[in-house]
Amino acid sequence: MKDVPVAPRPAATLILVRDSPQGPETFMMQRTHKAAFVPGGYVFPGGALDAADTDAYFANCHAGMNDAIASSLLGVEAGGLAYLVAAIRECFEESGLLLARDRGGEMVKLAGQPEEPEYAVLRKQLAAAERDFADVCRSRHLVPAFDSLAYFAHWITPAGVPRRFDTRFFLAVAPESQTPAHDDGETIAHEWLRPADALSRHRAGELDMMFATVKTLELLGRFDNVQDLLQHVRSVQSVPVNRPRVSTGSKGRRVLLKGDHAYAEVGKLDPAGTGKASSEILPGVATLLSERVARIAAPNPGFMTGPGTNSYLIQSGEDFAVIDPGPAVNEHVERLLAHANGRIRWIFTTHTHLDHSPAAALIRERTGARQIGMPPPDHERQDRGYFPDTVIRDGDRIPLGSCTLQAIHTPGHASNHVCYLLEEERLLFTGDHIMQGSTVVINPPDGDMRAYLASLAKLKAFDVEYLAPGHGFLMDQPHAVVDRITAHRLTREKKVLAALRDAGQATMAELLPIVYDDVAKERYAMAARSLLAHLNKLKDEVQVVVREERWSLAE
Repeated sequence: MKDVPVAPRPAATLILVRDSPQGPETFMMQRTHKAAFVPGGYVFPGGALDAADTDAYFANCHAGMNDAIASSLLGVEAGGLAYLVAAIRECFEESGLLLARDRGGEMVKLAGQPEEPEYAVLRKQLAAAERDFADVCRSRHLVPAFDSLAYFAHWITPAGVPRRFDTRFFLAVAPESQTPAHDDGETIAHEWLRPADALSRHRAGELDMMFATVKTLELLGRFDNVQDLLQHVRSVQSVPVNRPRVSTGSKGRRVLLKGDHAYAEVGKLDPAGTGKASSEILPGVATLLSERVARIAAPNPGFMTGPGTNSYLIQSGEDFAVIDPGPAVNEHVERLLAHANGRIRWIFTTHTHLDHSPAAALIRERTGARQIGMPPPDHERQDRGYFPDTVIRDGDRIPLGSCTLQAIHTPGHASNHVCYLLEEERLLFTGDHIMQGSTVVINPPDGDMRAYLASLAKLKAFDVEYLAPGHGFLMDQPHAVVDRITAHRLTREKKVLAALRDAGQATMAELLPIVYDDVAKERYAMAARSLLAHLNKLKDEVQVVVREERWSLAE
């Protein structure tokens, strides 16, 4: 029976900020070392929602906020107001700072006031569950200052840990005329800290913090004053859900967020969140992607190849197929043969660039396996020694015993490029048509930008769950990946047209630093090839013309 992750409890956190001569500061508290969650750690005030946070008093006390408005803000069907209540309540319980307004609409003033001791008693009664927050507000005629809270972030504790929380983070300016104090129960210390100072002390090992706290401080530290920070937070239209995943690397435990290269793969291989899935691709190390599919990277890491060229092994009974056998490196060939117990029966190639197909001949010599793919085009940097036994065609379905591969011709990066769909697993092996972590180079004359974009669009007709690229980790949400790549290419194309519109006419050398102003100069050589591919596409579409190596818009 597979491990089922613990369901996260709804929770709320309140980030309090204030201006100082040195820049914004945020209020942090140290949890007791006896705490079950983050013992001794520095946190923002917050905690789990209570049943009393849904009291009807809160739904009717504030003219500008109700459950419907709060739920819409947080993206939930109902119950959103309870998160705002919990954020204010927990802050009062833990720090003594109360974001509430009196009958005159003014923020409560406590420091040095006669009623300050009374509020200290209410705070203790609230923490001891002798009174609930609605009762406290009723008795003092208070209205929680919901309008002072800005929705900041949404974090869900990774699967695989015993205590999980689904936490909404809110940001607010600290109330004036109030003095914070830790409760000497759940919290044992408190401090106002500049985000940069808190992070520096965390790196030095002085302050223990959760991953979400560190990321929050990194964002807070980007702003020079509280007004700009609040303006930014309130301008965000949609707050994304952060679902960290825990992985293992050469340096130990590593927490991943969406956007990190290994994020999708770790989620697939370790849904229970045990942290055992690797966030590194190491040459020669087999990674089992499913019961029948394994990946072994070749020992050719580099600028263009990332961690190395991925070779994929598909098991069917006792036999194996390999997709992209990689470069002609004996060490890599031995690794592939060892994993397959020497029983490689089929060798598929996505294309014949020198980091993808040359090992096919070595494996065929050792096993007699059939080579399946398209022959190399008559251009540079092709594997001239590759001779397929079966020339694949678009739409071919190749039975491999217990499973089937479907060939999808995807010219663009190379005219003979083919992707392969493992139908039973909805897994698409993309070769260099889609890579992770870098933009595919389209290198004319064999590389064709117009064909490349058409091939990307073609993939959206297929039911695919994951992409298995020639370089990098598994990628999820394939259609979104295709859309993102397409948008990137078309944005670059618009820059080409804009540059020509401004210049009137220009050489490629003149266009390059304008169109690729976001690319490091050491990458200009490869960028120039893709620039030429864009220009060729626009020329074919009669949008630009070239005369004596100078390009201009078509009349």
